[in-house]
Amino acid sequence: MTTPMMLQYQEIKAQAPEAILFFRLGDFYEMFGEDAELAAPILEIALTARDAGEGQKIPMCGVPFHAVEHYLTKLVNAGYKVAICEQVQDPRLAKGIVKREIVRIITPGTLTDSSQPEKSNVFLTAVFRDTEWGLAFLDLSTGDFSIFQTPHWETVVSEIERVHPAEIVLPPNLYQRNKFWTKYYCTVRQITGKNSGLLERFPAQAGLLLELPAGAKAAENLWTYIQENIPGLDPSHILEIQNYRQDQWMILDPWSRRNLELTESLRGFGKKGTLLSVLDLTKTAMGGRLLRRWIEQPLLVHSEIERRLNAVEEFTNDSLIRTDLFKLLSGVYDLERLIARVSFGNANAKDLLALAQTLAVLPQINELAQTSQAKLFKVLSQSLQGLDRLAHTLREALIEDPPVSLKEGNLIKAGYSQEVDELRTLASGAKEWIARLESVERERTGIRSLKVGYNKVFGYFLEVTHANQHLVPSDYIRKQTLANAERYITPALKEYEQKVLGAQDRLIQVEYELFLKLREEVRAHTAEILTAAHALAEIDVFLSLAEVAVRYHYIRPEMGEGYELKIREGRHPVVEQMLGAGEFVPNDTHINSQNHLALITGPNMAGKSTYMRQVALIVLMAHIGSFVPARQALIPLVDRIFTRVGASDDLASGQSTFMVEMQEVAHILRHATVKSLVILDEIGRGTATFDGLSIAWAAVEYLNENLPAKVLFATHYHELTQLEEKLEGIFNLHVAVKEQGEEIVFLHKILPGRADRSYGIQVARIAGLPESLLRKAKALLLEFEDSQPHLNQEPRKVTQFSLFNEPVLHPLLQEIAALEVDDMTPRQALAYLFDVRERLHSLQTL
Repeated sequence: MTTPMMLQYQEIKAQAPEAILFFRLGDFYEMFGEDAELAAPILEIALTARDAGEGQKIPMCGVPFHAVEHYLTKLVNAGYKVAICEQVQDPRLAKGIVKREIVRIITPGTLTDSSQPEKSNVFLTAVFRDTEWGLAFLDLSTGDFSIFQTPHWETVVSEIERVHPAEIVLPPNLYQRNKFWTKYYCTVRQITGKNSGLLERFPAQAGLLLELPAGAKAAENLWTYIQENIPGLDPSHILEIQNYRQDQWMILDPWSRRNLELTESLRGFGKKGTLLSVLDLTKTAMGGRLLRRWIEQPLLVHSEIERRLNAVEEFTNDSLIRTDLFKLLSGVYDLERLIARVSFGNANAKDLLALAQTLAVLPQINELAQTSQAKLFKVLSQSLQGLDRLAHTLREALIEDPPVSLKEGNLIKAGYSQEVDELRTLASGAKEWIARLESVERERTGIRSLKVGYNKVFGYFLEVTHANQHLVPSDYIRKQTLANAERYITPALKEYEQKVLGAQDRLIQVEYELFLKLREEVRAHTAEILTAAHALAEIDVFLSLAEVAVRYHYIRPEMGEGYELKIREGRHPVVEQMLGAGEFVPNDTHINSQNHLALITGPNMAGKSTYMRQVALIVLMAHIGSFVPARQALIPLVDRIFTRVGASDDLASGQSTFMVEMQEVAHILRHATVKSLVILDEIGRGTATFDGLSIAWAAVEYLNENLPAKVLFATHYHELTQLEEKLEGIFNLHVAVKEQGEEIVFLHKILPGRADRSYGIQVARIAGLPESLLRKAKALLLEFEDSQPHLNQEPRKVTQFSLFNEPVLHPLLQEIAALEVDDMTPRQALAYLFDVRERLHSLQTL
């Protein structure tokens, strides 16, 4: 016959058959049967067995309840759901087996433990489709809740890739229709249609939910899913639903995010080598998450960009404030996730103490704000007020190093509660009382060997050897006989025993009740604490951007209202840091309505891709409200940034390099506008020469005629440089190179005009190819150039210079005449002279 406990386990397991069941038994969560066999190797714990009745054994393993978060994270990261089954009845009051229930089901999107990445959000996302697509995003660990609606599938993909949710909830028809979802952890569930209570929970957002019906439906499905997984949940830390409006933030497609390496490196090094790694000097987890969101969602609202730039500028002007604030913010804990733990009811005393320590810093930050000239800092500091009393209460109530468990006592500081003090004195005074009792009883009875002892079976007792039995008083009551002694109790001793043991139990209970009251008091201040958290996050981000600007010599960009983009001595923010101070060669960029498409030629490794990426990053940095690495910058509002830099096979979907490249180009041509910035690198190189050249040529003409966006187009097809003379709006740039015999030196300068060679063989020599191979390649190159010169370069024409007549000026002279010498630095002028000399030399050898 199966034991009662195993019968209870089987009934509860049937309620969540798809999840691994954590079954609470005392101080452990136990797993049985297949769950145990599955979990044990993942958790790296021993697999044992337990009696299941009728002589049968069942596999079993377990983890301590106080360390459960660590084990939950391991299982969830391995792709499993976990059902938490708790004892919902006091074992001392239970008649028979203790009542147990599933209180929560843990999935990747509902995991809220402390192991989550500090400076990243962990989003649960729901997707719905009607006439339009609706998305809902919720980070349960911080309370960030937003909805989004769009008619475009490409925008859905972009937003999913931006958020990179831990879990996506969607109906079966959407999951089965597209392989895209298989990249993520998806929970496929049929929409129930029942009232989720979302509108009742967020009545202030009724208008928003009516305005975005598809987004509202996604939010309702998400809310229902949470209620099913966490029964009885009332997350007070989720204050509102925000509307993520497409016209407020720049949408970046997945390719552009990847190519620009905004928050993740192409080389798989995580944050290292990204724009985020350069800009992130934040001291708080809240600030780190906010900065990541700003980078991933550049602004399109001019007034908000200026507000951010003003704040950064104010902090750059006050080094003392920056230094003091950095010190204060270093002691700030993650208020958003702490208050979330309070809301879920799983915050312990250490969490409340961390909260108290953070709240205690707020008055000092306020005091700094009063002495600062930074206007926005003063405004934000107003949100840090009104929490002094709560901070004082928590610090007065909680001991400095409380235990993790809430039911072991030792939570409340002496002096906070008279009852706790009395019970603690009583419970801790047993040793002194026993010592006094021994002394008194020895004196009263004359038994010098008399001892007072204690065990769990009999409690406190008086032990007398057999040799002294004749001295035992009449009020002693025999309790136990031993080989050499007798044990006794007295009414006074039993009364004291009940008092001491009762005091210990009562002390633990009173401390626990006081802690719950403290936690509820914190919960009552949720809105004020989250307001302070958001203000601290903004201060932290502005401080970080200001420190980066000062440290790396960034300047405030001018946000223009027109079309013109002009950058003087721009630098790549990431490459500059990798090379070291003074090593990076800056370059200018000037695009306007008359010259909006730059054809960039030059050898590989000379810096074309770096130059184009740096322009895109400078534009993006300006749109997040950051200062930029340049001497001067005029940045217009750009609705989208598109990049196509390099390509690779997509083997999972059976697509070749060239197919991927063409899909990216098609996406750009469909969605770019006159306000977009487009970065294109080596279009058409993935196919035959004539095909590739034709596609690249047609793409340039299409961009120029149909959507005159700001375009930087790098190519090795030198034939395209003819378009400068054929079409208005197109102009040539090239990367300067210095030749030294068979070797070349990259000058990394972007200059007007076109390059007439690709220097592929010289680059191959630098890469270390064998000399015999290089000689063969050079000979073949000469043969190919003789047989098909139009594939490599235009036929050169020898032009006779004249100082006295008025012929048509040579293109080189036209180029020199068009130079804006006043805008050139000495270093740029010198590099340009080197380049002109080399080009003149090549003309003389013809």
